[in-house]
Amino acid sequence: MKLIHSLAELNLQNAHLTIGVFDGVHRGHQSLLRQLVAQAHAQNKPAVVLTFDPHPAQVLAGKAIPYLTTPDERAELLAALGVEYVIVQRFTADLATASAYEYMSTLKERLGLERLLIGYDFALGKNREGTAARLAEIGRELGYSVETVSAFSGAGGVISSTQIRKLIVSGNVAEAREALGHPYALSGTVIRGAQRGRALGFPTANVDYPPHKAAPANGIYACWAYLGTEKFQAATNIGFNPTFTPERQTPSLEAYLLDFDREIYGEDLKLEFMARIRDELKFDSVEALIAEIHADVEATRKILT
Repeated sequence: MKLIHSLAELNLQNAHLTIGVFDGVHRGHQSLLRQLVAQAHAQNKPAVVLTFDPHPAQVLAGKAIPYLTTPDERAELLAALGVEYVIVQRFTADLATASAYEYMSTLKERLGLERLLIGYDFALGKNREGTAARLAEIGRELGYSVETVSAFSGAGGVISSTQIRKLIVSGNVAEAREALGHPYALSGTVIRGAQRGRALGFPTANVDYPPHKAAPANGIYACWAYLGTEKFQAATNIGFNPTFTPERQTPSLEAYLLDFDREIYGEDLKLEFMARIRDELKFDSVEALIAEIHADVEATRKILT
């Protein structure tokens, strides 16, 4: 897979393309993307995804959107589905004013666009004028075809990134995992903390995760932890550590890796959230806290085994 940050870097022929934010690359996205890849590969044509950063709603409405995936995480998930080119285009106010015809003309020129696959509710261009019907009309003039894919539903109805964000911020990571088709993950560099966990006999890895990513509700979670290709069980706390720092304003992310004993400061750690164990609690004594951590560790083993 090639990750591209500017259309000017590309000069493709006969590309099969889909366009969208694809935040989370959830099961609905995957259904569309598998069709894109299957059709492109059957004809020996390149499968291309064009995504945006930042989220268009953030630019157009000034609305902060907690991301399910960073652009790099998104590209990794897209590559696993067989996509050969991922274009991460910077979304700006200027780009939002381009007409559908202008934008599609650029894509035809840079990608040799042959086929456009879009979701049922997709539109682009100024004032969202580029509906499926308008894009097909432009395609007849420029020489590409358009196919619209129906909505993909799960047990709770149509799957959407908005719905999944709500599940995550409420702590329902198991249901979010079902809608995503993969576990929700937070990644970052392991940094030094107050080392209270070490003093309690449970040394934790403090993870400096991206602040613009959606954070699960404060609490304790059973996670899979990844250090490169190594995989470990982890009892993970996200929250304010109310027993020791009730004044804290920003939630921290700390993972106790089971059956693990080495220094990993400065290394990248990925945490996949599999299940919520309990709420974050304030304890009256250190002894009560330690007893609860033992229970959290056992619950983590049970969930992940």
